[in-house]
Amino acid sequence: MSDAKTILVIGTYDTKDAELNFVCDRIRELGGSVIAMDVSVLGDPDAPTDVSKHQVAEAAGKTIQDAIDSGDENHAMQIMAQGAARLTANLHASGKIHGMLALGGTMGTDLALDCARALPIGVPKYVVSTVAFSALIPPERLSADIQMILWAGGLYGLNEICMATLSQAAGAVWGAAQAVVAPDPDRPVIGMVSFGSSALQYMVHLRQPLIDRGFSLAVFHGTGMGGMAMESLAEQGYFACVLELAVAEIGNLMVGSIVNAGAHRMTAAGRRGTPIIAAPGFGDMIDFAAWQPVPERFRDRQFHAHNRLIASAALTAEERCDLSRVVPGRLKKSNGPVRFVLPTR
Repeated sequence: MSDAKTILVIGTYDTKDAELNFVCDRIRELGGSVIAMDVSVLGDPDAPTDVSKHQVAEAAGKTIQDAIDSGDENHAMQIMAQGAARLTANLHASGKIHGMLALGGTMGTDLALDCARALPIGVPKYVVSTVAFSALIPPERLSADIQMILWAGGLYGLNEICMATLSQAAGAVWGAAQAVVAPDPDRPVIGMVSFGSSALQYMVHLRQPLIDRGFSLAVFHGTGMGGMAMESLAEQGYFACVLELAVAEIGNLMVGSIVNAGAHRMTAAGRRGTPIIAAPGFGDMIDFAAWQPVPERFRDRQFHAHNRLIASAALTAEERCDLSRVVPGRLKKSNGPVRFVLPTR
């Protein structure tokens, strides 16, 4: 692999050609190379791109005319998203790209999320979006190591504000491609969900013995996004084993807290047949966003504010019983070996 890194720059070059070309030029000025991928449907860019919209549609088994004739902009964009994601994966597998940068509003962001998920962990994946960090983006669609940048003032045309953002994005993806330390594919990784060492001590005691045995231990913060990231990697078969030793995200989901990892938490490793060791850690607490009003049904409980972001309260005995049924129910569906550890003190 040469020192000159190549970045895939994805977007609708018919409507955002000035912005996309600005990014491409900045990457080249930094010493990089660019592969430009056009995911437009109706219009054509002013100049040809390295990957045309026709090639993108063909990668999805369709034509641009198929997308247009559908008369459904959502369906058309899904055709382009499928093709773009396949081409992104192929370009990386063949060693032609070392990172991706996508620009967009809601359309471009929808497509970019699929492209980012097509790349393995460790490959820089940046999405510059007018809806970054908003409630429009389902957390479960986020890649485990995706980087999102809010595209302030970037809805239409170049201006001083958006050029500042785009130039930083170009530098970020270029720098990441230069600096990344890729995961060692030969070292087995164990995935674990936990909370800080002050709350759950087991990871402190487990980490070094696992390392001594040749494993790498990746610990994910059990506050929703961490669990989603682990599920995403488990779905890809990234882990040799999963340690499910903190179940708070499932308890939070059951009682309606936003601090959850989605409806499919604790299922991906089981579907893949990845070995699972589970225990009921943190199965007595519920978490809420500290900056939101506590729901009416929980206002009689005593909450402890961990900080300005998150606060916790105790689950009732009935809620704990419900959780004790849900967790084993998910583990029972696993296609691989499962061991459940129940502490006696």
